[in-house]
Amino acid sequence: MAREYDHKKIEKKWRTRFEESGAYKADDNSSKQKYYVLDMFPYPSGSGLHTGHVEGYTATDIYSRYKRMQGFNVLHPIGWDAFGLPAENYAIKTNTPPQKTTDESIKNFKNQIQSLGLSYDWSREIGTHNPDYYKWTQWFFTFLFEKGLAEKRMGKVNWCPTDQTVLANEQTVSESGEKGVCVRCGTKIIQRELAQWFFKITEYADRLIDDLEMVDWPESTKINQRNWIGRKEGVVVTHRVKDMDLTLDTFSAFPAWLFADTYIVLAPEHPLVSTLIAGTGVEKDVNDFIQRTKESTTIDRTNVNTEKEGVFTGRFAIDPLTGKEFPIWLANFALMDFGTGIIRCSSHDARDLAFAKKYGLQLSEVVDREIPEAPIDAHLNKGILKDSGPFTGREINEELISDIVRWIEEKGYGTSKVTYRLRDWLVSRQRYWGAPIPVVYDPEGNPHVVPEEHLPWMLPVDVEYLPKGTSPLGTSKELLERTERIFGKGWTPEIDTMDTFVCSSWYYLRFSDPKNGSAFASKEMMQKWLPVDLYMGGAEHTVLHLMYARFMTKVLNQFGYVSFTEPFMKLRHQGMILAEDGTKMSKSKGNVINPDEIVELYGADTLRIYEMFMGPLEAMKPWSTKNIIGSRRFLERVWRMQDKVSKDFVLSAHAESTLHQTIKKVGIDIEEMNFNTAVSQMMICINAFEEEEGIPQSTYELLLRILAPFAPHMTQELWESLGHDSMIHSEPAPLYDDAKLEKEEVSLAVQVGGKMKGLIIIPLHTSEVDVIKLIKKESKLSKIIPENYKKVIYVEGRIINFIA
Repeated sequence: MAREYDHKKIEKKWRTRFEESGAYKADDNSSKQKYYVLDMFPYPSGSGLHTGHVEGYTATDIYSRYKRMQGFNVLHPIGWDAFGLPAENYAIKTNTPPQKTTDESIKNFKNQIQSLGLSYDWSREIGTHNPDYYKWTQWFFTFLFEKGLAEKRMGKVNWCPTDQTVLANEQTVSESGEKGVCVRCGTKIIQRELAQWFFKITEYADRLIDDLEMVDWPESTKINQRNWIGRKEGVVVTHRVKDMDLTLDTFSAFPAWLFADTYIVLAPEHPLVSTLIAGTGVEKDVNDFIQRTKESTTIDRTNVNTEKEGVFTGRFAIDPLTGKEFPIWLANFALMDFGTGIIRCSSHDARDLAFAKKYGLQLSEVVDREIPEAPIDAHLNKGILKDSGPFTGREINEELISDIVRWIEEKGYGTSKVTYRLRDWLVSRQRYWGAPIPVVYDPEGNPHVVPEEHLPWMLPVDVEYLPKGTSPLGTSKELLERTERIFGKGWTPEIDTMDTFVCSSWYYLRFSDPKNGSAFASKEMMQKWLPVDLYMGGAEHTVLHLMYARFMTKVLNQFGYVSFTEPFMKLRHQGMILAEDGTKMSKSKGNVINPDEIVELYGADTLRIYEMFMGPLEAMKPWSTKNIIGSRRFLERVWRMQDKVSKDFVLSAHAESTLHQTIKKVGIDIEEMNFNTAVSQMMICINAFEEEEGIPQSTYELLLRILAPFAPHMTQELWESLGHDSMIHSEPAPLYDDAKLEKEEVSLAVQVGGKMKGLIIIPLHTSEVDVIKLIKKESKLSKIIPENYKKVIYVEGRIINFIA
């Protein structure tokens, strides 16, 4: 009789041995085919690991272990996205240095991760807050600066009054989708005019869209990337302003609908506004409107729920297509950084229609309505044109659109143009806990990057953490003294820090060569390990992190540092694990599941099995403490199976077929990351084995090798108990035998009147007559069959139903 399955003793034993063995170190010198598996590295929060972390990390761990067993040289590293606001906010409250709280959180995270048996290569551990890492984050800034891809300029920025810092547009949408609020704290943002550093990501917009065809990513993620870049191909039409020596250029992404336009709006901040309104008598009204608009953020102005407001300029523009006069208005929804900042408007846009109705502007339609209440939406780009000059009667399609653009260009009315929603990446932050921007200013105020010999440009420690609207680095005497000591009297340091997304835009490169002191990574090691073969992380990063990492990779490729153009060839997202009531886990609700407690009660292997068995990896799934017991019982059944091991037994054809089906299905499911069905198949296999009087040791060993990536501690313990000195995860992955996949026996459901009464194992392709004979010979089932049944329904290989 096997001893009791003591998960605490077993997991403690093998956790120590796994760590001491160095079994999971990637080999830079191996000739084996490489496979790079990467998790989006975590922010080490004080609250520690949560069940969502466990789900994603377990999935990649199973995948990594399986790839090692397939003979790959696997790189599966871990590190810490350690800069950020939470640690700084905690420092403000407690006056505790962020370095200290961050290091303590990392220690806790690391202990939790190791307790789960995750097979990371800890020799490559990195932390973005460590000087040996942010030295190279700063190098990237200087690199971009020198290539003309980083610049400081004035601009409207999103400002969080609570966090006292600038936010990129991508950081002004909450997790719930609410716009115009800080993604971190939920505070309504305001607009400020500040000098900020930007990375010119817009120069790579086309490549960022086009190269999405190269990668195996969820289609929803690709769509989000394309939508954020927002490439629109359209036409610019030039209009002469009536009674003025002035022209206005408008951009339209829907050229087929130009003949419906009846008025023009300008962005209130457009530089031509003051010239346009001079001498009209409406200057005060216009300037008052401009001032009111300045108080609104870009997010507010583009929100579909925001009231559309405007003011008439007193001027008219001549439409070159028709010769008609269009009134010129300012509107709060027109933005200077989209298109030309001037828009032709029509009834075929819901926003334009609402604005026109509010101010009594003339409207026209060029496609007949399908329902009486509303004009056709131009965004649908379909219909038959009317009142459209030479294009009347034609169907809207790509050929028509090309003909209209060509006609406009031939007539000299305008030119074709491509515009983008994407804006340059704003990287300045007025906070302490981040990588200092490596820039100093000469006495004339000109910026200079800090030479590489002075990198890392250290984060000073003599600062006041409390945000005051400017960076805390401005309170550091040491930073100013250092700058003057190195560069000269009158030189001053940049006091902003970098957006933490800069740190995470290149970390996947560092893992290939994490100890390199002379480069962020050598070309040799990047050529060996990159790009990442499998990347796993939350779907909330579909825009921010992924866009920035792709941008950085393309810059490096352009200038010859790397040979690839996409960093992550295959991307998958784990779904959110919800509380037992189906709501999002939250400390305030008291419904957060602590993984440490589950590991203590049931074991890490049970937690791993349970989270993989909950449902499809990408789906949202509610936690169930009741169901986790089922995963524990499954492992206990595998444990007790050792009592059946004997050299004298031979597997039945049914059990052997089930074994080889399991080897095949689990292998396919791991590759496709369908872990829930892989666990289900292993349970089916155990069911088949439990029906046997005994099983050969070789069969049990195959079962353990199948299960090993999912339950590393228990399978290693059982492997050792069978007399093996090796690590089970260094054993080859099991291979199935095609000849044994065909079932020679099937389990047939026996029903009476449609109700299940039992199961019987029968040879494959048994006839109805022979099935009835076998049932009558079976002691239990023979008693439940009606003596005078009227009818039998037999579905070969599935059911037999006796109708009384």
